[in-house]
Amino acid sequence: MASSSSNAQSHIRGLLLKCTLLTFVQFSFVAVTGYISQFDYTRPPFFLQKNKVPLRRWLVNIVLFFSINVLNNHAFSFDISVPVHIILRSGGSITTIVQVISVILLTIGVITAAWFDSQAKGLDTPSSPSGRPAFSTGLLILLVAQVLSAIMGLYTEETYRIYGPQWRENLFYSHILSLPLFLPFSQSLITQFKRIVRSPPFQWTVKPGLALSVYGKRFELSTYMLPDIPSQLVYLVANVLTQYACIRGVNLLAAASSALTVTIVLNIRKLASLLLSIWLFGNQLALGTLVGAIIVFSAGAMYSLDSRPRPPSQGREKQVVGKLRLD
Repeated sequence: MASSSSNAQSHIRGLLLKCTLLTFVQFSFVAVTGYISQFDYTRPPFFLQKNKVPLRRWLVNIVLFFSINVLNNHAFSFDISVPVHIILRSGGSITTIVQVISVILLTIGVITAAWFDSQAKGLDTPSSPSGRPAFSTGLLILLVAQVLSAIMGLYTEETYRIYGPQWRENLFYSHILSLPLFLPFSQSLITQFKRIVRSPPFQWTVKPGLALSVYGKRFELSTYMLPDIPSQLVYLVANVLTQYACIRGVNLLAAASSALTVTIVLNIRKLASLLLSIWLFGNQLALGTLVGAIIVFSAGAMYSLDSRPRPPSQGREKQVVGKLRLD
């Protein structure tokens, strides 16, 4: 029993190191690409444009952003499957009665999906007594990340209201100033990267008869002509590129459109991610988990529809009431 517990702890520790490395590489890539948009050769020594938002304003955002990303990535180390990870992150804020009902349904859907996913894993691995505590820990991590995400959303919205939609600046500083927070993990990051480099080579699949024509000469392609690249390095690069596209798109969308549009688009994206994770990676959804997912996305749609802009007259009335209360 002690041996199995020790092995489980060692396994979780290894997964945590991988998740930390993943987060670090994601942050580094976004910081480097973001530097291009902030570059100004007339401002040595860092050659950065004069920031429109004070750095002290970004500090809270940076701590929240770093914590949320680390927590979300670490959740995968605790038996949280990709479908449940997506479902648990499909929440929203509350402003009206309909949205209160929507959030209640979201909560019911999340609990249903998480419970049945946990039960399904318990049936698959009855000899793993540490499975459920690990799952519960992962669930708690995701819920904490959701609360922090809601706080960060409100804080960022207020920042954009005061200083304008400076999404490129937000993207750059939230990543570049988060990198020093990885210093305590530097040794483990190096160790984990060495393991990734030593992983088995990626298995390239070349269709028979596939050829490349160069200056009229035909060259048959084969697996022997393709480079031996560590498989985990390929997956790491693919993850970083897709994550960059996602986070850049979300920041651009948040700065150029209403919160309603962002909510709808993100819910559609999460639903597409859920379906892709089932189709491409063979993730299985128990019937109860599927029901929970349907409840979550239906409640998300209800929340989005109720968030439609009110008529101008209602908006003016609310502003007057707000001013009276402030006075």
